[in-house]
Amino acid sequence: MRSVAIRAHPLVFGTVVFLASESMLFAALLAAYYSLRGATEPWPPAGIRLDAAGMALGTVLLGIGSITMAIAQVAALRSSRALARSMLFATIACAFAFLYLEWNGWSSANFRVDGTAYATIYYALTGTHFAHVLAGIVLLTAVAAFLRKPAFTREHHAGVEAVAYYWHFVFAVWLALYATIFFVR
Repeated sequence: MRSVAIRAHPLVFGTVVFLASESMLFAALLAAYYSLRGATEPWPPAGIRLDAAGMALGTVLLGIGSITMAIAQVAALRSSRALARSMLFATIACAFAFLYLEWNGWSSANFRVDGTAYATIYYALTGTHFAHVLAGIVLLTAVAAFLRKPAFTREHHAGVEAVAYYWHFVFAVWLALYATIFFVR
């Protein structure tokens, strides 16, 4: 009998394992949020102002970035490098816009990181995600640059696939964070 096992590229497999560990990091942060929420009254503290509209737009931008990343991945697989690069640049633009909105939200917040338990966990959640988006921009830029090289062919696109997994993960984590921060009050 013939085996139908398919092996993942080591880079893709490593990325999946890395993302599993990152899932545990965000799960721990969310667990801390919910634990503090259960032990602290009122939650959030009275008078807390968040930029809900800005972060709703940021969520849409990350969603668009996830779509453009998927298009870039398919385009790279089909050797449409120009389309792949343009979609990667669109994803990068969405990521920068998200970071701007996040930074703006922090700047307009009426609380500091050391003010309350709510403030501390809010900045820990959003700051950790901010760092992941920033790392994603670096990875996306590297893939866009490397797509010009002959090493990225239809048969050798594990780098694009790995970065796509990372970027979709960043978006999925934001959905959980956004729902927690803005809907679970």
